[in-house]
Amino acid sequence: MDMTRTHGSRALAAEFLGTTLLLAAIIGSGIMAERLAGGNVGLALLANSLAVGAALVVLVHVLGPVSDAHLNPAVTLVEAGSGDFPWRHVPGYWTAQFLGAMAGVALAHLMFDMPYWFASSTKARSGLGHFASEMVATFGLILVVRGCAAVRSKFTPFAVGAYIMSAFWFTASTSFANPAVTLARSFTDTFTGIRPQDAPAFWAAQFLGAAAAGLVSRWLFSAKEPA
Repeated sequence: MDMTRTHGSRALAAEFLGTTLLLAAIIGSGIMAERLAGGNVGLALLANSLAVGAALVVLVHVLGPVSDAHLNPAVTLVEAGSGDFPWRHVPGYWTAQFLGAMAGVALAHLMFDMPYWFASSTKARSGLGHFASEMVATFGLILVVRGCAAVRSKFTPFAVGAYIMSAFWFTASTSFANPAVTLARSFTDTFTGIRPQDAPAFWAAQFLGAAAAGLVSRWLFSAKEPA
């Protein structure tokens, strides 16, 4: 990570705008997919996953040079814990990410003429399978991010987008893997929503998965092989 990118108003603006557009892509494509799929949930999920994966590729590619495009409080936390991001900038990044996520909900609702700006979701996502899914999804995402950073890969945007796109399908939770996304999606009663009462378990799983991935990646991608 380029430490010169991790501070300043432009970096915060990039995190806010990036997370706003990410949520608009998640929720907006979910609404459109559900309307056009004719009740076929699999087809709706396919369209939703393709749109979100593509959006991530573009957002990480465009905003990476400005803020490293965390767009995710769990990523920011692991980067700080690994010494690649200043702890003093974590509150600013988190604020931008959470506010951007909520702005993305409002934007998606506005674009699709929803009769409200925010509404608590009624979509149940609970149980051990969902908890394990969010741990796995977040663990894998952090591993991808840290692995790409270790080799300074130019393909990070594609790796992140492809991983999330695939995780839509191999996890029972459809891979939120992002605390800000989880909060925002509890305020949209649409295809991509989550009941507010289910969100705390998702946050716990996400931060546990992120912490585990941070420890594993520190060992796995270490420059020196232990004796």
